[in-house]
Amino acid sequence: MARNEKEVPELQGTLSDQAYRRLKNDIVHGRLAPGTRLAVRQLSDSYEIGASPIREALHRLVGEGLVVAIGQRGFRVPPISLEDLHDVTRTRAMIEAEALRQSLRKGDDAWEANVVASFHQLSKLEREGDPSADFGEWEKRNQAFHQALVAGCDSRWMQRLRGILHDQHRRYRYLSIHNSSHRHVAEEHEALRDAAINRDEERATEVLMAHIGRTESTVVEILRDQEGAKRKPRRTRSTAED
Repeated sequence: MARNEKEVPELQGTLSDQAYRRLKNDIVHGRLAPGTRLAVRQLSDSYEIGASPIREALHRLVGEGLVVAIGQRGFRVPPISLEDLHDVTRTRAMIEAEALRQSLRKGDDAWEANVVASFHQLSKLEREGDPSADFGEWEKRNQAFHQALVAGCDSRWMQRLRGILHDQHRRYRYLSIHNSSHRHVAEEHEALRDAAINRDEERATEVLMAHIGRTESTVVEILRDQEGAKRKPRRTRSTAED
């Protein structure tokens, strides 16, 4: 008799983790757009993973705020809004800044070497190519650099909260990466690296807050433009044009 998911708990866990990672990635990068209804059967067919692992993954993502449970009617991707953007940005900045301060105080030589190495990988892409042309690779290196900066912070809860907020902010950063030609992101990262390896807490947190704030400002412009486009009335032809 062929084994199924219910007969193999290890497989169930593996498939649930796989579904979780794929769903999370698709939500963060906008492939599952804000407001999209997440039907278990449809997702099961799309990912070729059983309904039970999909459902488990959705419940995990509800706990992280990346999926919204709608009573007995299923699940949706959370909407994007200015109010949510401000809340996520403000909270992330507070947690990230404190984690960075603790990291600068406690980070050892290995921590410093990792900051330098991760910055080098990120800056190669930012200075030699177009980050928006390969967003996936840029996002991977950007995340590695920011994680390296706070890796010296030994607060488990702060790291956990930071991770959740970072993922929430990534949904908005995905919008900004294609509309940030006026920013000098490479210089922002360089200033952050310099302040970090110099253990300058005041300068490092100042640069970090400005860095996060610029992303927020870019996304605010995008969302307002989108709202304006929705409200703009369609132009009708006049009698003379008929």
